[in-house]
Amino acid sequence: MPFDGGFLHKISQEIDGLAGARVDKISQPARELIVLALRHPAGSRKLLLSASATAPKVHFTQLSLENPKAAPMFCMLLRKRLGGGRLVEVSQLGLDRVLTLTFECYNELGDLVRLSLVCEIMGRHSNVILVDGEGRIVDAVKRVDFVTSEARQVLPGLPYTPPPAQDKLSLLTQPAGEVARAVLDGRDIPLSKAVLERAQGLSPMVCREVSQFVCGGADLPVGRLTPAQGERLAFYLGVVATALRPDGGRPCLVRDDRGRAQDFCYLSPIQYPGDWTVEVLDSYSALVDQFFTGRDTAEEMRHKSARLHKQMTTLRDRLRRKLLAQEEDLTACAGRDTYKQWGDIISANLYAMARGDRVLEAENFFSPDGGTVKIPLDPMLTPAQNAQRYYGEYRKAATAEAKLRELMEKGRVELEYLESVLSQLERAGTTDELEGIREELLSQGYVRGGEGKNKKPLRLPPLRFVSSDGYTILCGRNNLQNDQLTLREAKGRDLWLHTQKIHGSHVILQSRGTDEFPLRTIEEAAVIAACHSAAGANADRFTKIPVDYTPIRFVKKPRGGRPGMVIYDTYETVLVGADHALAQSLLEG
Repeated sequence: MPFDGGFLHKISQEIDGLAGARVDKISQPARELIVLALRHPAGSRKLLLSASATAPKVHFTQLSLENPKAAPMFCMLLRKRLGGGRLVEVSQLGLDRVLTLTFECYNELGDLVRLSLVCEIMGRHSNVILVDGEGRIVDAVKRVDFVTSEARQVLPGLPYTPPPAQDKLSLLTQPAGEVARAVLDGRDIPLSKAVLERAQGLSPMVCREVSQFVCGGADLPVGRLTPAQGERLAFYLGVVATALRPDGGRPCLVRDDRGRAQDFCYLSPIQYPGDWTVEVLDSYSALVDQFFTGRDTAEEMRHKSARLHKQMTTLRDRLRRKLLAQEEDLTACAGRDTYKQWGDIISANLYAMARGDRVLEAENFFSPDGGTVKIPLDPMLTPAQNAQRYYGEYRKAATAEAKLRELMEKGRVELEYLESVLSQLERAGTTDELEGIREELLSQGYVRGGEGKNKKPLRLPPLRFVSSDGYTILCGRNNLQNDQLTLREAKGRDLWLHTQKIHGSHVILQSRGTDEFPLRTIEEAAVIAACHSAAGANADRFTKIPVDYTPIRFVKKPRGGRPGMVIYDTYETVLVGADHALAQSLLEG
């Protein structure tokens, strides 16, 4: 859900509990990210202020963020003006997404002054603004000039003006019944949209919760609501108002059937499918920390792998075009027998030809139906030379066909390899995994070593899982590790698993000295193989994916095969769903 005004209100209550804390350290790990280390008798905390357009937020964090070698100018300004200051007040404009943190600090002359950090959590317009005691802007994470916005500028020296207020009712100041009447008297639109239009600080997710409670998921237009449903609307808006109180609400994290965090709220949500779960955390800051950690990591991985992904995509697309052109050339070579036949017909009719002829019309003794054929001739050549010309075209086409087939086979193998690398790039979840893929491409000559060519190879261990029956399951993270697992580490009685004709990781089910594995363990290993494949990346446990499994002794490396490429001809196949929640529960450590 968006970081709405209601959720910001719950975060402000947590920050208010740390009033009186001293600013110990200030850092700026990223351009739009500020971290204040606050020291308090109750314990030290790190307060994160993000003005990111994709994930603006304010909350306490336990994450350790890497800082740049040289602090940005805004960070230096904050250290100079806020360093050692004391947090004295936390305020919010109703349920608007504007939070003000007021500090008491000493200036260069030793005078006690008040400075405020105004956190505007408003999507792409989000900002963190330092304001002095007279209400003038000292500076901001994002400066907004007249070119960017004619309505409201954020520049040093200008008076700070809050964002324009919306014509909405706040559940903090108006009774729930009054807000409900305003919704019912408003436009005749679906209830969730009507609540969003009239109630301040409620996100679309919370408005859908209201509609779910009132209408049972139908999201009826306001004009079709019965009096009983109108009473239910007032009641549930009262529930929301109660949740906004300091002692109300619950920090709820919503996970889908794959265990992935999908939403969060200060209410217990009822709008999601039955196989989704709701986890209640200790605090709202911990909730935000956990929700955004995975998403921020994924976003960071996308940025880090973007260049490598673009390089591999360019190579793959170029190779596809090359194979398509070779396919057309091969099709043209298919008619080479005609050249040989024409050469034979010309040789058989040399007596009837003369130099300078442009066409030979003769009996086609290669056709079962008989008849004649017209053969183009080069008037500058003798009849014998014309025959030799067509024989030469035949030999050239035959040689070209053999060479094209060889080149196309190599091209298909390379294309298969590039597709497997792209699949791994999309599934890479850590920087180490990405670095492992980079090292693999470096060893294959696809990327240059650059500054890291003298580094020691990264020793990245495979993923380890433990089945419900206690068997160890290993899963490769890249093609080099797949080779290491399959060709070196696996023993003769181990079981090898891989998605059928789908790019994915090699999975090894380690034996305990017998060829008999519990069926449940084989299925769990197959689920792991399905989840770590191109098919399982966006699939769920209801999507059936074929997974082949065979004793490791039947898996061989073809001569000259690319990393991760193996062959096998004795195997069995099982259909399993990509149950990511099950795979995550089996992951060791």
